[in-house]
Amino acid sequence: MGRKRARGRRIDGILLLDKPVGITSNAALQQVKRLYRARKAGHTGSLDPQASGLLPICLGEATKLSGFLLDADKRYEGTCRLGVRTTTADAEGEVVETRPVPPLSEARVREVLARFTGEIQQVPPMHSAVKVNGQPLYKLAHQGLEVERKPRTVTIYELELTRLEGDELDIRMRCSKGTYVRTLAEEIGEVLGCGAHLAALRRTAVGPFDVADAIPLAELERLAEEGGLEALDARLLPMEAALADWPAVTLTANSAYYLRQGQPVLVPQAPTSGWVRLFGEDQGFLGVGQVLDDGRIAPRRLVGGAA
Repeated sequence: MGRKRARGRRIDGILLLDKPVGITSNAALQQVKRLYRARKAGHTGSLDPQASGLLPICLGEATKLSGFLLDADKRYEGTCRLGVRTTTADAEGEVVETRPVPPLSEARVREVLARFTGEIQQVPPMHSAVKVNGQPLYKLAHQGLEVERKPRTVTIYELELTRLEGDELDIRMRCSKGTYVRTLAEEIGEVLGCGAHLAALRRTAVGPFDVADAIPLAELERLAEEGGLEALDARLLPMEAALADWPAVTLTANSAYYLRQGQPVLVPQAPTSGWVRLFGEDQGFLGVGQVLDDGRIAPRRLVGGAA
């Protein structure tokens, strides 16, 4: 039998999508893939169905860089509802406990938030995609099971109070990958003595990308209907935009050839350590490389049909 022909067109780039509340990240991804008639697509870190905000979608060769965005810092804005705990630590779950909310001053809340700034330990919630023995925790939770989860170290770089009104407090934060804002809301509520859950969440930034530059899904659908593929393609960012804060290194044609064979190359005046974006003199973006101890640059993730 012959090889199965890949369906869809080859299109490379990154779409900044503003995901609406009420759908999964995968459902949003599949809708984007369908609109673009793309052969290959992937997102860069799930948002819960009840969360909205920035969901970068990588198309084609850009999927090779999605892991770097997955590892990037994130920014969120959220609302914590005080006095009510739920099974999922968010508004989707069933109420398991209610407690009176004590009188709270902004100074008291800021003092509590300061305790969660920096490196902290978090236990992943049962209603999460973390796997234990190959099974996602949320599947076990739906069966009424609870299993032991190992704490994870995450970093909260910034955590500030933006509103305190009645039984609600709004927060704005910047954090490392793997941070569960639901868990954070619940823990803040415990320290305040009344319990809490996450009532609303919006992701406002992923790495170098900001939700202000994203397009809502409904608007993308309208764009597809009115302007077709040409209008959709105009919304795509070049894939190297995912690494905008990395140093750029331009290779000669000779160096680019050897790099594509998987060989480290020496580049004059290149950075002496870390990760770099690689460009050919007349070939555009080649991918990412890492500076070795001896100063040569080794290929790590190449695009355009490379490994």
